[in-house]
Amino acid sequence: MRHLLNTLYVTTQGSYLSRDGETVLVRVEQETKLRVPVHTLGGIVCFGQVSCSPPLMEMCCARSVGISFLSEQGRFWARVQGRVSGNVLLRREHYRRADSEETSATVARAMVTGKVANCRAVLLRAARDYPEAPASGAVSATAERLAHLLRDLQQPQPLDAVRGMEGDGARSYFGVLDHLITAQKEEFFFRERSRRPPLDNVNALLSFLYTLLVHDCSAALEAVGLDPAVGFLHRDRPGRPSLALDLMEEFRPVIADRVALTLINRQQVKGDGFRRTETGAVMMNDATRKEVLVGYQKRKQEELRHPFLGETVPIGLLPHVQAVLLARFIRGDLDGYPPFLWR
Repeated sequence: MRHLLNTLYVTTQGSYLSRDGETVLVRVEQETKLRVPVHTLGGIVCFGQVSCSPPLMEMCCARSVGISFLSEQGRFWARVQGRVSGNVLLRREHYRRADSEETSATVARAMVTGKVANCRAVLLRAARDYPEAPASGAVSATAERLAHLLRDLQQPQPLDAVRGMEGDGARSYFGVLDHLITAQKEEFFFRERSRRPPLDNVNALLSFLYTLLVHDCSAALEAVGLDPAVGFLHRDRPGRPSLALDLMEEFRPVIADRVALTLINRQQVKGDGFRRTETGAVMMNDATRKEVLVGYQKRKQEELRHPFLGETVPIGLLPHVQAVLLARFIRGDLDGYPPFLWR
């Protein structure tokens, strides 16, 4: 089983990353702030004005440590990686299957099933934990609607219908997400999903976490030899990691949404950690961003039992596990792609 390695997140503006032997150095204004052995890293994520030396990039590429560059607010810019791993025959089969409308619908249906089931599990847990809450009835009713949607997804559906079901499930789930926020309601409320730009504190938090999650999914797919750009549910678009977006659908509620809710409800993030720009976009300050990164890393270290494998795995390895299962399906080792279902 693959080991869960650390991800180095660099948020301090003006940082410079360089190589010293087999170690990554982080310098700020010529002062070394951090030394990290490269063998302990699974990836490096740089936010904003952060630069890297060519020797560091060469070392990271040789050790399969991807380097991602994001804006200060978490919008993806670019990714540096080494040679493509995996069997070329796997990638050719991946492309063939993605070109098939029937196969795309089958894989997409499994992934949407995982997403809807996990959204429902989040709602059921909230209804169970807060049975006396005024909105518990609305949350339970939405969970029941998602159950009906899951029954429809058990039957073969055309790809457009699967996409429509995914949209219906997301709207139902997001329609009651605000009820799961139990603290700081004046600063943290959710009316609807807004992405580019995020228009409130909760959307800013979710967008940032989703960016981290898609980074992890892209790295997992590259590690097993699949092309993150060629998806089944999300279709091809230049510059978009469509397959990584497919894969992360199962993990949005389990990882990103639960981290966001925990940070808000435990008051680990505060309203004054966000600011609104002249364009209306809401952004996090550096201290809040670091708090979110710590919460995300802690969530990844938690363990659970994988329902298909029957093994206990860290949450941070779930994208890798599902990428392996997807590759096995594409190679023909599995009859179908088994989505991750949170219990």
